[in-house]
Amino acid sequence: MRALRYHGDGRGLVDETIALPEPGPGQIRLAVSACGVCRTDLHLVDDELPNAVYPIVPGHEIVGRVEALGDGVSGFSPGDRVGVPWLGFTCGECGPCRRGLENLCDRARMTGYQIDGGYAEATVADARFCFPLPDAYDDVEAAPLLCAGLIGYRALRMAGDAARIGLYGFGAAAHLVAQVARFEGREVFAFTRPGDVEAQRFALEQGCVWAGSSLERPPVALDAALIFAPDGRLVPLALRAVGKGGIVVCGGIHMSDIPGFAYRDLWEERVIRSVANLTREDARGFLAIAPRVPVRCATQVFPLAEANEALARLRDGRITGAAVLRIGT
Repeated sequence: MRALRYHGDGRGLVDETIALPEPGPGQIRLAVSACGVCRTDLHLVDDELPNAVYPIVPGHEIVGRVEALGDGVSGFSPGDRVGVPWLGFTCGECGPCRRGLENLCDRARMTGYQIDGGYAEATVADARFCFPLPDAYDDVEAAPLLCAGLIGYRALRMAGDAARIGLYGFGAAAHLVAQVARFEGREVFAFTRPGDVEAQRFALEQGCVWAGSSLERPPVALDAALIFAPDGRLVPLALRAVGKGGIVVCGGIHMSDIPGFAYRDLWEERVIRSVANLTREDARGFLAIAPRVPVRCATQVFPLAEANEALARLRDGRITGAAVLRIGT
């Protein structure tokens, strides 16, 4: 089968023919129809993530149809459409797992990072971490829900009942979580790269009440700020944008170093926290609420052969919404 793999050598993805994977016990094989292009994939090919397994097929926003079942799989049948997210395996036995924090599993393995992902014509996945997808979405629209949507949803939950929320970096995750936040009756403020009027226009189209540069202060104090851009310099800026008791949530797996800042910026019970991975409960919750909003995904579609180009455009900030690879029919 055809697959794009990264070999950890700094040369980008390589278009290769590899053996069709066979599902082991508890696994299913999917014919991949679409796969989202996530910023985490970009961190992978830019050698910014530790502990990757090489060669690796990236991609963890996978939409496909069941082709084959491994021993012991129930609940799926050939032809079923399912989605595969970032969290691909947990042990169920370590301390975090026993405390209900499977996203922090000591032996977790991630799709497209330690397990081959969806930049390929087919993939295998642990059936326990595969999810039926809402009929309201076609394959391309569904793909970004599986990471941009899920991580945005988890970050929003971390913000508690915050009524005014700032989103730093208005890309794939932010444009989806903005819709959920509005549905829940919150006001959303968008922060973009300085001078990115196109992103600011896009944010206003998604219902944000204000859009401006990340260097600006919003017109009112925020209750929470969700940071999706991988720039640590945004953390002190976000702290200054939230009011007393405000929460700053860092939503990425990788971020540049956070510079020093005055204690005054943190004082008055402001909080900084991170979001790590996701849980299956996150997936079930978000995939249930998305059609009710309804969440709509703005996508730019690329063929599998142009995955490197999609990543380059994402790196340069030239993607509006989410990039998606269309692979199968």
